[in-house]
Amino acid sequence: MADTVFLNGQVITVDHENRVAEAVAVRGNRVLAVGSSEDVKQLIQSHTNVIDLQGKSLLPGFIDAHLHITIYGTNKLGVDCKARGIRSIDELLTALKEQAEKTPAGEWVRACGFDENLMIEQRYPTLAELDEVTTAHPVFVMRTCAHHSVVNSRALAIAGYDRDTADPQGGRIDRDEAGELTGFLIETAHMNMFEKAAFTEPEYIEGLRLASEDFVAAGITSVHDAGGYGPENYRAMQKAVQEGDVKVRIYAMVCALNQSDDFVRKMIDAGMVTGTGNARFRIGPAKVFTDGASIAPTMAMREPFTSRPDDYGILYYEQDELNTILGEAHARGFQITAHAQGDRAIDMLLTCFETALEAHPRENHRHRIEHAGVSAPDLLDRMARLGVVPIPNPAFIYDYGDSYVNNIGERVGHMFPARDQFDAGIIMAGASDSPVTDFNPLIGIHAAVNRLSKTGQDVGINQRVSIMEAIRMFTWNGAYASFEEGIKGSIEVGKLADLVVLDGDILATRADRMKELRVDKTMIDGEFVYQRQDEEVLQDERKSEKACDQ
Repeated sequence: MADTVFLNGQVITVDHENRVAEAVAVRGNRVLAVGSSEDVKQLIQSHTNVIDLQGKSLLPGFIDAHLHITIYGTNKLGVDCKARGIRSIDELLTALKEQAEKTPAGEWVRACGFDENLMIEQRYPTLAELDEVTTAHPVFVMRTCAHHSVVNSRALAIAGYDRDTADPQGGRIDRDEAGELTGFLIETAHMNMFEKAAFTEPEYIEGLRLASEDFVAAGITSVHDAGGYGPENYRAMQKAVQEGDVKVRIYAMVCALNQSDDFVRKMIDAGMVTGTGNARFRIGPAKVFTDGASIAPTMAMREPFTSRPDDYGILYYEQDELNTILGEAHARGFQITAHAQGDRAIDMLLTCFETALEAHPRENHRHRIEHAGVSAPDLLDRMARLGVVPIPNPAFIYDYGDSYVNNIGERVGHMFPARDQFDAGIIMAGASDSPVTDFNPLIGIHAAVNRLSKTGQDVGINQRVSIMEAIRMFTWNGAYASFEEGIKGSIEVGKLADLVVLDGDILATRADRMKELRVDKTMIDGEFVYQRQDEEVLQDERKSEKACDQ
């Protein structure tokens, strides 16, 4: 008999036939039955929690295949420019001063989500302005792409950056015409500073708790964490999961931020391997960065940017270096992956995969490409042949589509090319890359279906996918990317009861209104971890109770 039953709904199973059913029964933490309301009613007993969906959509819990759970959560502990709607340098400096006043001297004052394009002044804060905020604290302002930052003099001193410091491979320490540091850091120079600005374990755990609360409210039941703070963050994630502070399931990448970061090698030497763990926390792929950001842009391109004809972007590694670090991880049993946005970086990563597989053949490796931004047809052919799993970010099209059109021109037709990937039989998993953009999966689904920017500009509408295909990207495909499609990602008997109830019928919702849908309930492991409690939901529940009594 069932513990929870959902009746009279639109159950989008995302099984191999894309069946749409009416009802689901749950016992313990597993799906007990899927079918018609009449059939599932037979499993109701006195203690069963009966939920009348009234035609609303019930889906598998959403899986975000690439985000940064700790970075998102700890961002909420500082100045979040996006959340506060900061639109000027003066507003930013005021917020930083307020943060400094309540921060003990010597500790970091941090801001995130900064976008110079949204500022009235259309610029970054200067080193002098940040020094005016405080010199008693190191100040760290991270751009929304998480690949650039601007800092004050105290932070530069902590990192050991001065006018004689050489630029690190794959990055730049910005200087003015006189050779003095400006405080602006690009790519690996930023990544080095990012490591210096790390948090304490209690801060990590509090950030993780806050992130988990927000994610389950959006219907996210599993995340693939793309790293960011190294071993201390990894330890904090495991503790937060064990202690129940984190509800979402985590597939945690082992991530090296730059060439000097030996976290991947340490994990290899410790005998770890992809898949170690349980359904709550599992070790994911070994990951490195190959190039820069798509929205700055600093991604590595085969042809220069339309907006900057002499600029081909930034590469972190030479081919041999990439082959060595990821090749060793592959040989030791890891799934391997890398951040690769530009077509030049994707080309390099595919060559790395080919080299690794030739040296150590392995079936069903499911090696990944994080983002896989500009993916031209020749690159898709190689992905399909190798069985590679790309991890695109459809919401970038909505948030940053205008910049893409400006920076890469007609190549937007190959940016996150979901239509071509589906047609080529490539299994790609949808992701937000939060906090770079909104984690709400319904925005990602909306963007994959519409391929329009916020301003309504065409950003490669040739790559539009159907609603069912977009849903699959954020459910079953996400489970496939972590080798977990046997236990989650679809609503089938025996699978984990990770479910999400929307406030409407997603298949009947107009394509241009899809992002307006909301989550009513989220279930993980057979337990409700989120229920929307506004007056509308309460009224629906009262109606549902009356219907069940009758």
